[in-house]
Amino acid sequence: MANVNLAVIYYSATGTNYQLAQWAAEGAKAAGAEVKVLKVQELAPQAAIDSNPGWKAHAEATKDVPVVTLADLEWADAFIFSVPTRFGNMPGQVKQFLDTTGGLWFQGKLANKVVSAMSSASNPHGGHESTILALNNVFYHWGAILVPPGYTDPVTFGAGGNPYGTSVTQKQDGGMLEDVQAAVKHQAKRTVTVAGWVKQGLGQ
Repeated sequence: MANVNLAVIYYSATGTNYQLAQWAAEGAKAAGAEVKVLKVQELAPQAAIDSNPGWKAHAEATKDVPVVTLADLEWADAFIFSVPTRFGNMPGQVKQFLDTTGGLWFQGKLANKVVSAMSSASNPHGGHESTILALNNVFYHWGAILVPPGYTDPVTFGAGGNPYGTSVTQKQDGGMLEDVQAAVKHQAKRTVTVAGWVKQGLGQ
């Protein structure tokens, strides 16, 4: 199996998707990947962050996590994106970053990258699936190879049964409604495995 470079890219205001990213990194490393956990640049004004104690605390706790760059996208053979929903879509911070990838796309440097996505929302029907599908629209244009978890392992059912990508409902107290740790790790291992096949097939 070819060695796989995986970038776990997340955006998180209060920590849910940061936790998902950490579990994904653990699963990927267990599958033999070289992993970078990277955050999307925060664009919200400091006043907005300071007005929410949870947001402010999480921003401070993760201040040393590297911000994702276009160079990271070139480095990686595969990506796992983990983002919350904003009105059934990806957050503006994530869209802004993805909009900067046009140069890499034009040069063909994002084609055949393997990608998978995860999401969160504050209620069970708050945009889990549509957020992942919105991300996928970008990846189709890249020419990336999408790897959903599907129902390839029983852990998916225990985590809420989302075949598009692991998703979680954030409770009012900040906790997670579903137990998704095993599902996230399975999705990460599956992504790394498929990326290894692709990399080996391309002779990289």
